[in-house]
Amino acid sequence: MPVTLYTYFRSSCSARLRIALNLKEIPYTPIFVNLLKGEQSSPAHKEINPSGLVPALIIEQEGKPPVTITQSLAALEYLDEAFPGPTLLPTDPESRAQARTLASIIACDVQPVTNLKILKRVAPLGADRTSWSKDLIEEGLSAYEATVARSAGKFSVGDEISIADICLIPAAWGAERVGVDLGAFPVTCGIIRNIEGVDAVIKGHWQNQPDTPEELRAKE
Repeated sequence: MPVTLYTYFRSSCSARLRIALNLKEIPYTPIFVNLLKGEQSSPAHKEINPSGLVPALIIEQEGKPPVTITQSLAALEYLDEAFPGPTLLPTDPESRAQARTLASIIACDVQPVTNLKILKRVAPLGADRTSWSKDLIEEGLSAYEATVARSAGKFSVGDEISIADICLIPAAWGAERVGVDLGAFPVTCGIIRNIEGVDAVIKGHWQNQPDTPEELRAKE
């Protein structure tokens, strides 16, 4: 099944899907959408993702219409259910609920305040958008820290990487950009260090994407 991912190198939601695709070793074709140039708002892109955002995941199916998923959490669960490879959710209901809870803290409380669409609306109100975003990210990470303490092992829910970690690590990259001290969240920080060593995560890092500007690429 050919897979296409509409992505932007610094989009944390796109990074979630890049990492998941890498973990499951699913080949995909990236189509790059430059958010700073407003390409996400073009009529052509809105035909694919009516929200005018990235990512969008498209899976071709023989003899059927393609599957198009424009929300990253739904796409993560689809990949887990439709493709073989490492599972992205634990097997028991309690651990699955914990992984989903942690993923939702990132998706609902942390990531939205880093969204370019939101930040553009903050500046006209007179707020320093970096400071505003930093404060809210720290609140979200405080909630993550308190919640993850109940389930942490090597990763957020035990010793296997899950949907929670796939959401956490791009959020950590964004938090560092606005000056958040991740060391203030010791359990979470330890998990982040473990996630960063996973090959699929390194490959999905924003500095290692084909559309990353040369001056921002990871230096060997």
